[in-house]
Amino acid sequence: MWNTVNEQISQAMHFDFKHTIKRQLQSPNSDKLFQLSDGIHQYFVKVAHRSDLERFESEAHNLQLLTKESLFMVPDCIITGANIEFSFIVLEWLELDQQPHTNWHTMGSHLASLHLKHRQAMFGFDQDNFIGPTTQPNRWHKKWNIFFAEERIGWQLQLLHEKGIDLVDKDDFVALIKDMLHSHTVQPSLLHGDFWRGNMGFIHSVPSIFYPSCYYGDREVDIAMSELFAPLPDAFYIAYNKHYPLTQGYEQRKLIYQLYPILNHANIFAGHYLTEAKQQIERLLK
Repeated sequence: MWNTVNEQISQAMHFDFKHTIKRQLQSPNSDKLFQLSDGIHQYFVKVAHRSDLERFESEAHNLQLLTKESLFMVPDCIITGANIEFSFIVLEWLELDQQPHTNWHTMGSHLASLHLKHRQAMFGFDQDNFIGPTTQPNRWHKKWNIFFAEERIGWQLQLLHEKGIDLVDKDDFVALIKDMLHSHTVQPSLLHGDFWRGNMGFIHSVPSIFYPSCYYGDREVDIAMSELFAPLPDAFYIAYNKHYPLTQGYEQRKLIYQLYPILNHANIFAGHYLTEAKQQIERLLK
């Protein structure tokens, strides 16, 4: 496989690349992560099963879109490819800063700048993509409440149902979500879609984002995600609200929006995430 990777990098970059260093990195999921170098040029490589090529191609498309539309430093995709057994994506190597940062206000203003662009009239995306390893359906909808209830919450509940797990009556709960979001006025924004601390960093203090799950939706989804697992420093939220203040009712909607990644983790990992999902559903049913 590595000969194929070297050859495709060479073709994409228009010079002969043959790695002399291959360092395996820690991975938060089943993808295998590597740093490749020939002593001069460095690349970040993700490797998975052959069937994951579509996921990598989707990631490449999302990264390209965020490069075009945002102020963030986003890694360039060099190539995606596959052989008979494996698929891979090769990205520009970005050396993330290791020291603690005080530049979170720029991260917040950059996200607000992205969200303030309202270039789509509908909610969804041109193609389905992925959040982690999970397929993320993105059929276009005119109404946000229908999109989020059906394409996000309903979809995750259906995936659990297919595993024999029913945390709530799916149809009744989807109807509830539609009703809870019905009066919320939303202009579609391009979302990162998986905006949490593990998918962002700084390069020489410049905010960087990666591992996107893009679609056009309510910008509050990104903010809610940022507060779920490890909330960002206050400077981020102060800067964001200075440029694009959150509207009344966000704290209640946050519970709805955070249910989606919790359900996704329940589908991927099961365990305590199933309990957490059940508890979140019960909060919304009160």
